[in-house]
Amino acid sequence: MDIVFINQLTVETTIGAYDWEKTIKQTLKIDLEMAWDNKAPALNDDLTKALDYATVSERITTWLSEQKIELIETVAERIAAMLLEEFKIQWLKLTIHKPDAVANAQAVGVCIERGEKR
Repeated sequence: MDIVFINQLTVETTIGAYDWEKTIKQTLKIDLEMAWDNKAPALNDDLTKALDYATVSERITTWLSEQKIELIETVAERIAAMLLEEFKIQWLKLTIHKPDAVANAQAVGVCIERGEKR
């Protein structure tokens, strides 16, 4: 299985369950691994057959910057569902970090895997 990855994609969004969090933007950092057959794009050096990480990054950034969600778990599930459907990815591993959310921790967050790993 080949993997296309994005590490530490940084997005500003409204995230949090507390009233004060609903009035500010906070930073989320996203790590993403996606299963993709890289043989076809590599054969003819063809971007149209590749999983374009720039397009995926832009889609996540645009979507997330427009949201107001309370739970990081919700963010993870919705991004995963969107990517699986829109980009026809078979499997992905998604980690979302919320820096500075907890004193004395660099970040907190969630990590999920969705789809079928082949």
